[in-house]
Amino acid sequence: MDERIPVTRPVAHGTAKLLPDIDRKRAWLLTVNDAPQSYVDLDAPTHLEFEYARRLGHVLDTLAEPGSPLDVLHLGGGALTLPRYLTATRPGSRQDVVEADRGLIDLINEHVPVPDDAGIRLHAADARTWLETAAPDSADVVIADVFGGSRVPAHLTSVAYARAAERVLRGDGVYLANLADTAPFAFLRSQLATFSTVFEELALIAEPGVLRGRRFGNAILVAAHHPVDTATLARRTAADAFPARLEHGAALRDFMGDAEPVRDENAVPSPEPPDGAFSIG
Repeated sequence: MDERIPVTRPVAHGTAKLLPDIDRKRAWLLTVNDAPQSYVDLDAPTHLEFEYARRLGHVLDTLAEPGSPLDVLHLGGGALTLPRYLTATRPGSRQDVVEADRGLIDLINEHVPVPDDAGIRLHAADARTWLETAAPDSADVVIADVFGGSRVPAHLTSVAYARAAERVLRGDGVYLANLADTAPFAFLRSQLATFSTVFEELALIAEPGVLRGRRFGNAILVAAHHPVDTATLARRTAADAFPARLEHGAALRDFMGDAEPVRDENAVPSPEPPDGAFSIG
């Protein structure tokens, strides 16, 4: 019998819950206001339950020789799904996780902690403030998965923010972001325009139905100063249980259209998801 019980706790943006998965002995779902945020299996850290997490995992798998360690800065912590994944797939990686919600950090540390020797350090801080004070050229990867409630905060959408992220990355580093939008894609297109002012190479990974505007959903932004392995990424994301499409080059420029870069003075949060977009009831 599974004796684990759900854990509920107030956090900065509402109510967080850790819910045991009855089908996996040491797996947990983290929700905030009943919207799924993270899924972790403590016995199988390479299991990525959420589609967007698998797409991020695919990118991470292609960035360097398999198994070689990376220095990674995670903006947004959740239940530390990707930090655990990298510890398992790239032992010796040095990882900093910046999470503004101290209550969420305490919940994770208490109920689903990472081992002391995992190379993962948690910091209670604002993501942009951390970027602007972090050492330059100190990370191979910056992963942004920051949602204030269900929206990307406005101050993490501007050119100044993109420049702060680029400053922390090494010359061959890669910036990844989990974003969410739907047609007419004002937010997503503006983010492409914003990051194109800082990085030469961009790619976008999302389900075809999302890219066609049929529903609200996640899209993974990839930004770098060098071409990423789009052929491998396209094959791997297309082979998932929920296939995704990778856009880059001319097709992505067409998608971006005449969108303008976002400045701090006119930055707004990402759109509010429609009712039921991500909730589990």
